[in-house]
Amino acid sequence: MEFKDLDPILHSQLRLAVVSLLISVKEAEFTFIREKTNATAGNLSVQINKLKEAGYIEVTKQFKDNYPQTMCKITPAGVAAFEQYVKNLQSYLGIHIK
Repeated sequence: MEFKDLDPILHSQLRLAVVSLLISVKEAEFTFIREKTNATAGNLSVQINKLKEAGYIEVTKQFKDNYPQTMCKITPAGVAAFEQYVKNLQSYLGIHIK
């Protein structure tokens, strides 16, 4: 049995939660992600930046009704990284799903 390397970007509980959430909804507002993950705004902001730098998500800042709004969207690279992460994690669990 061979153990595959786990992506250090996704191997953080909060970043993994953000990517998992975005996989299911494609795009979400910062406040929605914060509520779903129970993260502090500061911590979430840092983790979103790391995902953005890795190219896993796109972040768009805009205004909605005179309030700043931050939208996060999963990228194809983010989807691919998540799928690879899950596949590599399965090597640790001994599960082979085709």
